[in-house]
Amino acid sequence: MKITVIGTGYVGLVSGACLADVGNNVLCLDVDPEKIKILEEGGIPIHEPGLQEVVRRNVEAGRLQFTTDIERAALFGEVQFIAVGTPPDEDGSADLKYVLSAARNIGRYMDGYRVVIDKSTVPVGTADQVKAAVDEELANRGVSFPFSVVSNPEFLKEGAAIEDFMRPDRIVVGAEDERAVDVMRQVYAPFQRNHDKLVFMDVRSAELTKYAANAMLATRISFMNELANLAEQLGADIELVRQGIGSDPRIGRHFLYPGCGYGGSCFPKDVKALIKIAAQAQVDVRVLTAVEEANDAQKLVLVQKIIKRYGPDLSGMRFALWGLAFKPNTDDMREAPSRIIVEELLKRGATVAAYDPVAMQEAERVIGDQKGLSFAGRPNSALDDANALVIVTEWKEFRSPDFELIKSRLHNPVVFDGRNMFDPSFMRAAGFEYYPIGRS
Repeated sequence: MKITVIGTGYVGLVSGACLADVGNNVLCLDVDPEKIKILEEGGIPIHEPGLQEVVRRNVEAGRLQFTTDIERAALFGEVQFIAVGTPPDEDGSADLKYVLSAARNIGRYMDGYRVVIDKSTVPVGTADQVKAAVDEELANRGVSFPFSVVSNPEFLKEGAAIEDFMRPDRIVVGAEDERAVDVMRQVYAPFQRNHDKLVFMDVRSAELTKYAANAMLATRISFMNELANLAEQLGADIELVRQGIGSDPRIGRHFLYPGCGYGGSCFPKDVKALIKIAAQAQVDVRVLTAVEEANDAQKLVLVQKIIKRYGPDLSGMRFALWGLAFKPNTDDMREAPSRIIVEELLKRGATVAAYDPVAMQEAERVIGDQKGLSFAGRPNSALDDANALVIVTEWKEFRSPDFELIKSRLHNPVVFDGRNMFDPSFMRAAGFEYYPIGRS
């Protein structure tokens, strides 16, 4: 199939590369010439394990191309994926200007039947606006071509996106005409050889499904974080509680790990957007409001532990910080808890030496101008002259460090662990003051 993917951000690039990898001819469009230049030279503008190899392989095979030519992209594929950003507006709602601009460009240049697919996370009712935008451009041209608008939300986890796309557990498609349904079956046939993973529904239900999924996962995280804070006060161990409730098949084991809050490009944005959608529909979503408030508070828990240990004035103190990205296997710093923690420590007079295996360059770009913040080339280098170690992201390389080296580098053997990476009994026996989340 000939497929156009509009947008070469996280969703667009992963989708385009994976669609090409099963034999389709894919043209990826982006209006940012620098991004296209990077891609054409064999690089990728984001960090995602395995993605660069998939892109390289399909560029060399001639199945994957990149362009800034809007007309060429609109004429190329019968299937047109819109995978542009939907950043939060000032009021928390999703900003659809890039989605609707892409829709108008399709209508401006299309020369026959098109399936216009919303891959971006968009509010309920966006498909109607996309249809109106295409119709308006066709009317301006004085022409009429048939087209379908489909909702096909993505469920990609950063750090595992290639696997998620190539071996999905479900493929949600909102389509309301048979021609579009047939096209979507063709697009996804290579990804469901074992059994049918397509879940067809009406467009509005598909649009809501994406928000509902992310809001549910965010709810589980915030619930466990609040339960961890309670367990700590009651002298219970949240890790044992997690095992106890996770063994119930009605609950399951996923997304039950407490920590210092969720971040990234999806959960915070989508929870805010769903709250706004509900407000516009005059529905009070109390649970989601609490989820957001609990997460904002959880990002301060490590700072509160530090203040309880050292007092509110941290002048002259230095902290080593391991982990800047919002989660492992990505360089994404959007809404990362590390940003709040660094800001609060610096505000109280401390200095911070930070290390992350992947996100250093991105961190320098977004928070590097803060006075008192430095970046270390290695995790152990961050420890030099530090009063304590603060762990914010659970990278694999932090799981089994040289504890004796840590003790020798720190002024005092104090560890604040925002991801519960170590066993408290082991840490005490090793001579550390250890402050995890929800563990006595």
